[in-house]
Amino acid sequence: MTKHHLDLSTPPALPKRGLRITPLGGLGEIGRNMTVFEHKGKLLIVDCGVLFPEETQPGINVILPDFSAIRGRLQDIEAIVLTHGHEDHIGGVPYLLRERKDIPIIGSELTLAFLSAKMEEHRIVPRLIQVKEGQRRKAGPFDLEFLAVNHSIPDGLAIAIRTEAGLVLATGDFKMDQFPLDNRLTDLPGFARLGEEGVDLFMTDSTNAEVPGFTMTEEDIRPAIDSVFRTAPRRIIVSSFASHVHRIQQVIDAAARHNRKVAFVGRSMVRNMAIAEKLGFLKVPKGLIVDVKAFDRMKDDKVVLICTGSQGEPMAALSRMANREHQIKIGEGDTVLLASSLIPGNENSIYRVINGLTRWGANVVHKGNARVHVSGHASAGELVYCYNLVKPKNVMPIHGEWRHLKANGELAVRTGVPEEQVLIVEDGVVVDLIDGLARITGRVACELVFVDGMTGNGGVSVGSGATEEALADRLQLSNDGAVTILGILDTRTGVLTEPVEFIARGFVQDREWIAGATKSIDDALRAANKIKIVDGPQLEDIFTQSVTRWMQRKYRRIPVITSVVVDA
Repeated sequence: MTKHHLDLSTPPALPKRGLRITPLGGLGEIGRNMTVFEHKGKLLIVDCGVLFPEETQPGINVILPDFSAIRGRLQDIEAIVLTHGHEDHIGGVPYLLRERKDIPIIGSELTLAFLSAKMEEHRIVPRLIQVKEGQRRKAGPFDLEFLAVNHSIPDGLAIAIRTEAGLVLATGDFKMDQFPLDNRLTDLPGFARLGEEGVDLFMTDSTNAEVPGFTMTEEDIRPAIDSVFRTAPRRIIVSSFASHVHRIQQVIDAAARHNRKVAFVGRSMVRNMAIAEKLGFLKVPKGLIVDVKAFDRMKDDKVVLICTGSQGEPMAALSRMANREHQIKIGEGDTVLLASSLIPGNENSIYRVINGLTRWGANVVHKGNARVHVSGHASAGELVYCYNLVKPKNVMPIHGEWRHLKANGELAVRTGVPEEQVLIVEDGVVVDLIDGLARITGRVACELVFVDGMTGNGGVSVGSGATEEALADRLQLSNDGAVTILGILDTRTGVLTEPVEFIARGFVQDREWIAGATKSIDDALRAANKIKIVDGPQLEDIFTQSVTRWMQRKYRRIPVITSVVVDA
């Protein structure tokens, strides 16, 4: 397989008939999926999602793709095409539209409905173009065809992109569920037809490439969900992604069978399920849904609560229940059903929530102890099936961490794709398709872009406030605390007029510590004064460096040290 080198340079100019593919997110990570296609001086963007922060990124709301590579070419963008409505594929769109509001957005009915609701929060009126499977549409020099795929959310699309440089088939997130809840099968005949036409580059979902066999059908989890409803003695609390319509449909069906009422909790959950029901993607029996305020007046064995927080998000409803910070108080006999996958990187947060819920007496049912989740992504058997069906000339695995991309590439090689035509790349690496041959030609800037909380005017802070260095400082503060050192300097003599003062936060400050820190400063100051009289800025450096070295030797800890010197 062809892998990129770390020292790639800026790519050369694209030949007139070539097609350039630049992933700006989603390769080497699970999330912030975004790929830019360039042909004849025009750009087409497929998906624009977000990545959710890990515990090592405190204070961050979401992480965006890096738009810097296209920021100078916003007017060249013909359209943004969305494969489906999950946050990791649509969550970044509002941030890109802040830079150019009139970019056309192409997607299916449910995908655009979810996006529209999100745009209202950002006070942006998007230019939407609704399509469905089987349709073709032009976007500048790009001829687009849309094919049905099933996933954990309805109305997903694969995208065939025809240009003079060749035909690209991008699957988006997909699986081959033979018994989908909405009876909408992945369009394998369409994949085969494109294969007969000649697919020059196949870009396929890698998330489950390490998993052998075929992904279970959504229907396979019905017995486990029914078992939960049949045996739960009191309330049932179900946690899922706010866009996981198929899973929530299963819960609603089970509630109807077991004569329980359902309430939604969480703004995104309430909003998305209202949209899905209105458009007919969620089937809800009349009278089944009640307001959460009615729970107090109903018997515990007659209610189901559906909320967000299956990934341990600290501000989501389930986490607040685990911490006793929510109006719903978990108690003995309650059953909590975690009905979503465990996203890599979220393990500690999820288990912390599970432990908190268990502490209050809940029986927590999750993927680790019951078959209550099936993946929305194709496993190895399905990917091999697609490779044999499409017979692509070149393959570029997408959507996954490095291990997923590599496993997917190995599957392609086993089906007969030449090793040199299977390209394993990461975000920012540029691939050019020229005369039917795909090859790596360079790299563009592609950093993590952090959305760092709210600004004073109700907006959000993007990029400038949060950097890798700032996050390192936050982690250092959380682990080692902070120390402020205050000194008063006689500028004529370079001598401190009073002993230094220490203010510590998150670090135990006792007499021994103060004595040791003071001695380290005195020793360093005497050594400096033997050479010359120090001024305020020099003294601040002496404070910081001497105490840092001493604390590292003495305590094996390095708090964030701030030194302030005032002239006498």
